[in-house]
Amino acid sequence: MKEFRGRVAVITGAASGLGREFANVAAGLGMRLVLADVQAKALERASEELQHQGAEVLAMVVDVSKGAHVQELADSAVARFGAVHLVFNNAGVGSGGLIWENSEQDWEWVLGVNLWGVIHGVRVFTRVMLECAAADPAYEGHIVNTASMAGLLTAPAMGVYNVSKHAVVALSETLYHDLQLVEAPIGASVLCPYFVPTGIAHSHRHRPDDLQSEESVTASQMAAQALTEKAVGSGKVSAADVASLTFDGIREKRFYLYSHPQALGAVAQRCEAIVHAQQPADPYAATPQIRELLKAGVKGRR
Repeated sequence: MKEFRGRVAVITGAASGLGREFANVAAGLGMRLVLADVQAKALERASEELQHQGAEVLAMVVDVSKGAHVQELADSAVARFGAVHLVFNNAGVGSGGLIWENSEQDWEWVLGVNLWGVIHGVRVFTRVMLECAAADPAYEGHIVNTASMAGLLTAPAMGVYNVSKHAVVALSETLYHDLQLVEAPIGASVLCPYFVPTGIAHSHRHRPDDLQSEESVTASQMAAQALTEKAVGSGKVSAADVASLTFDGIREKRFYLYSHPQALGAVAQRCEAIVHAQQPADPYAATPQIRELLKAGVKGRR
């Protein structure tokens, strides 16, 4: 996808973090914006700021875990702007702890947003984009699914999140192959950021009441939360940086997009272990101090 001015971008998780920066870049390129988030006040504020900058904006409160909400988002986008060209399935939440200590509500919440949100986005918007392509011989489109480096690695005490993001990578790779199979004028990318300062470490604040866990918080969950807050908060690559490199990737039709290419060494080690049927590679082999901090926290030491 080369042309952006006048085209329509749909962004979930648009009120903050990566989504908000995607909207900033898209607005700067003259795109019309469809913004979705569960945070009503933050979404309203983002919409007003972007409109003051001259962008045309449609903002909707959307729970991406619900297919009907995503369908309504797509229908409203087409009704308002006539087409959809660029889709960021970006909304995401985080949760940690030893994998057997996660509650059913933990799994439902994280998979609902991180995985089902992307499933609904792909299922609904790809069909819309194919219809747009059929009506316009010059149509160009692109879909970006936000996964994580956790979709390529399996860090301990991050099981629910790891599972959700690995599934997004697999979904995105399949989407790419399926679009190639039908020769659609629609590109696809999977974004795998590492530790970037966003609000994901505090996403539990927006967890629905009916998915609040009834179980006590464990030492491993507290340790994973503390480590995530520290790692995310100290990240040197900003959300704006990631948005910029993502749009570069869209222009260049790159599928895999990374915020921290240096982390790919650990990915290569994991792949080598798989190919040679070895034990799973340690994702913290290069940073053993992180493993020790996590281990101490899991054991309840301070």
